[in-house]
Amino acid sequence: MKKYYFLILCLSMFSCEQIPMVETLDGRKHDPEELSLKIQDILDKAQLAGLSVQIFNHHQRVYEQAFGFANQEKGDSLNNQHIFYGASFSKAVFGYIIADLVVNGKLDLDRPLQSYLGQALPEIPFEKDWKGYGNLKDDLRYEKITARMCMNHSSGFPNWRWITKEGQFDPEGNIQILFEPGDRYSYSGEGIHLLQFVIEQIMGQSIEEIAQEKVFRPLNMEMTSYIWQKRFEGKFCLGHKADGTTYRKDREDEAGAAGSMETTPEDYSKFFSHMLKLYKAGDARVKLMFEPSIKIHSEMQFGPKSWIDSGRYDNIGLGYGIGWGLLESPHGIGAFKEGHSEGFQHYSIMFPEKGIGVILMSNSDRGERTFKELLKLTIGDSFTPWEWENYIPYYQ
Repeated sequence: MKKYYFLILCLSMFSCEQIPMVETLDGRKHDPEELSLKIQDILDKAQLAGLSVQIFNHHQRVYEQAFGFANQEKGDSLNNQHIFYGASFSKAVFGYIIADLVVNGKLDLDRPLQSYLGQALPEIPFEKDWKGYGNLKDDLRYEKITARMCMNHSSGFPNWRWITKEGQFDPEGNIQILFEPGDRYSYSGEGIHLLQFVIEQIMGQSIEEIAQEKVFRPLNMEMTSYIWQKRFEGKFCLGHKADGTTYRKDREDEAGAAGSMETTPEDYSKFFSHMLKLYKAGDARVKLMFEPSIKIHSEMQFGPKSWIDSGRYDNIGLGYGIGWGLLESPHGIGAFKEGHSEGFQHYSIMFPEKGIGVILMSNSDRGERTFKELLKLTIGDSFTPWEWENYIPYYQ
C-alpha cells in the first residue's frame, strides 16, 4: 500500500512538472489554472457569452481553453471543437494564399489586376448584377488597382459597396472608388472580393478549392471551409447579442475570401502556429506577408474618424502588409488580424520574433469589450491600438 501511494505521489509530481507556465512579453509567468480563473473573472464581469483563448509560446501553442456557452439560452458549454463563424479571419488565410502564389510566380503583387482579365472589368458580366463593376466604366482608376493594394486595403474601394464613406447603409450598393488607389489605408472587403475574382480566373479554380489545396488539407484543418459543409451541422456555436440572446445561424453557400470562413479554435490555431513556425524558419511567404507596404495614419479604423489623419500611432509604426495589420514594439513586429460580425468578435496577434501570440475568439457582441484587458493579461500585449480598433473596455 505504501508503494502504491508513493507511486501516485511521484506520478502527480511528474504530471505537475509537465504543465508549462505561460510566458508573457513583459516577463511574467502564469500558472495555467490561475490564468483560467483570471480570464473567467473578466468574462463574468463583462457578461460575455463565450470565449476561446489560445496562447502561443516558443512558436507553438501552450494554452487552450474555452469559456462560457455555445448556446447560452440552452446552457450548452463551449469547447474548442465548436464551429465559429470566422468573419475576417478569412482574410488572414487569403493573405497566406496570395503570398504563396506570389512566391511561386503565379501572381505579381504590383501588376494591375485589369491586365490579368480578358476584357475591361466594368464589361464583365456577373451572375448577380450587384456584384459587378459596370458603374466604374467612366472611372478609369480601376485600371490602377493591384493585388498589393487589395491586400493592404489601399484599393480605394469602400469596405462594402452598400456602406457609404460615412458608414451609412446604402441600399443601391453601387461600387465606387473613394480615393486614388494606393494613396491611403481604408479597410475594404470589396478589394479582397475583386482580388478573389481575379485569382479564380488566373488559377481556374474556386477560392474554396485553392484554400483546401494550399491550407486546409495540408494543415489538417478538417473543420474549416469558406463554404458551409454538412459535417458542420450540430457542431457549431451560436453568436450572441449583447443581452445574451442568440442570433440565427447563417450557412454560407458561396465562398468569400473576405469573410465567409467557418472554423474552430482548434483548427485556426493550427494555421496560426504554422505561421509562427514558418517565420522562425525564414519562409519567404511569411516574410512577404509581414512586410509593411502602407502606413496607417487614421484616428480609427472605421467610421467618420477613419478619414481623419494624425500622428497618434506613429510611435508603433502602425501599418499593413499582405492580409495582416502590423505594428512595431520593443519585441519586434506584431502581426494582427481581427474578425467582426453579428454575434462573433475575434482578435489575434503574434510577435513572431519572440514566438509569442494569442487568439481570442468570442461568440458574443460583447467580445471586443474584453480584448484590451485579455491581451495584457494573457501575453503582456499593451501595443495593440485598442482605441483605433474601437475595443472600448467593458468597465468604461
